[in-house]
Amino acid sequence: MTIHLRADRSLFRFSGPEAHRLLNDVLTGHVPDGEDGFAHWWALLSPQGKILAEGLAGWRDDALWLDVHASVADDFFRRMRMYRLRAAAEIEDLRDTHRVGYASAPVTEAIAHRDRRGPVELGWRVIAPAGDAAGWVEDDAPYQGARIAAGILHQGNDFPANDAFAHDLGMDLLGGIDFDKGCYVGQEVVSRMKHRGTARRRPVLVSGIAAEAGSAVSAGGREAGKIGQVENGQAVAILRLDRIADPAAVTIGDRPAAVALPAWADYRFGQASVED
Repeated sequence: MTIHLRADRSLFRFSGPEAHRLLNDVLTGHVPDGEDGFAHWWALLSPQGKILAEGLAGWRDDALWLDVHASVADDFFRRMRMYRLRAAAEIEDLRDTHRVGYASAPVTEAIAHRDRRGPVELGWRVIAPAGDAAGWVEDDAPYQGARIAAGILHQGNDFPANDAFAHDLGMDLLGGIDFDKGCYVGQEVVSRMKHRGTARRRPVLVSGIAAEAGSAVSAGGREAGKIGQVENGQAVAILRLDRIADPAAVTIGDRPAAVALPAWADYRFGQASVED
């Protein structure tokens, strides 16, 4: 089975009797307390509800293995050590010793967790010591293409830290938020957006792109948002739905672009939040 290196991911291992409680009390998503075979999507939010870090958490060998984008790894590590306080938990920085990869099918020679976000199947997140990962293919385009086609946004690739809310990524629809658990950092903002219907920016698929990541998407002469990482002329953008009354009139620069909603979306173009 081919494993593709995801060189922009940084890995951390949380262990100890209170590791689960620490993460469950801080992160948005479901945090497993035993091995279930899955890598669960989560976000670490600011008190104002903006995403500071996001990634996957999976259980193996009596520990939780979390990966984040390299651009936020230092800040994530610092914040989690601060939140730990006196908790009986250890946080190991594995950036120098381990690698994160992607496989489209299960693998047995490394730690592998199934990456499923709501109805979206994204293969397997793979973890191995750096030496064992030396033979991995150093090209993550297959993973990036698969997640872009499914409408999945990634911090670092598509948007920076402290720029987007969890609802902007569709985490409320894709299992990235556990609405049944207690409080976590930023929980009040997430709950308010859910119950008041105030999410007006959502993931949108954009194709026919001849522009770079970060280019503005315009509709009716007004900017609606920016595209993320571009693969094969496609990207995911966080767009203002209320500004796209006519999807056929969307442009990037002076060129027309095609927009479509992900298959899992329960929202529509032209939709405004209740507070607009």
